Amino acid sequence: MASSWWEIQVLCDPALEDLVFWRLEDFGCRGASSEIKGYACIVRGYLSQIQVQLLDLAALALLLKQDALCVGMPVPAVQWHLIDEEDWASSWKDYWHPQEVGDRLLINPAWLPTPENSDRLVLRLDPGVAFGTGNHATTQLCLEALEMRLGDDGTSEAIVADIGCGSGILSIGAILLGARQAFAVDTDPLAVQATANSRELNQIDPQRLIAAEGSIEKIIEMVSAPVDGILCNILAEVIVELIPAMSAIAKPTTWGILSGILLDQVKPVADTLEENGWIVATLWRKQDWCCLNIRRS
Repeated sequence: MASSWWEIQVLCDPALEDLVFWRLEDFGCRGASSEIKGYACIVRGYLSQIQVQLLDLAALALLLKQDALCVGMPVPAVQWHLIDEEDWASSWKDYWHPQEVGDRLLINPAWLPTPENSDRLVLRLDPGVAFGTGNHATTQLCLEALEMRLGDDGTSEAIVADIGCGSGILSIGAILLGARQAFAVDTDPLAVQATANSRELNQIDPQRLIAAEGSIEKIIEMVSAPVDGILCNILAEVIVELIPAMSAIAKPTTWGILSGILLDQVKPVADTLEENGWIVATLWRKQDWCCLNIRRS
């Protein structure tokens, strides 16, 4: 018997996009999308009708309001309605289109043909329930930083660790740009599966992209030697907690790309990095989100 699904729509400032995605994921949404409308952003999340009651949705709206107020942003408008089961899985796909990132990458939805006459590296993606389609400012910042870090000759041979891999977009991007191997971890088993699916979509050897459930402790188990680069696109609070353990997988030449950090959260992150033997080499900004390019001090 078919069930119905809630489609939750959040109209917000584009700078809140990643925070809204995180809140919807934490609430239990199974699938999400975003669409730019003028100067605003519409984020849509989906979850089964049987999972929540109307009071739960009202509580979610309150949490989204509090999130916005905490970072000094306008309060988003939240609404919801029911859709049939056969519609929910494809609804978010209607709003996601090919996306050029940096000078070399093209993020292409797996269900669409590859654009003709493109000389870019095509990264095919069908993220499903996992976070990371390439439309978010933080993801684009990370990919652009990777492009600068790995160069344009495809021979970097770097080994990278991707902590909080989501859909696997950063690991795939790193390999397309020349990295030799990526170790990807996420605490959400659905994200690990999405990363494996992305690996298959992009015809990458499983030995080049190894995905597993866990966090940095799992990376420590997986690698036989320190890595060349560390990728982490989560939230500032989580990054601060991870920084002390990063030294266990780093060598003097290891670099890092950290994002998911709002402008007013940079100082505590930078302070924690300095306390643990890292320095911020450059800071890139898009909207109110920042990407820290770091190296050993």
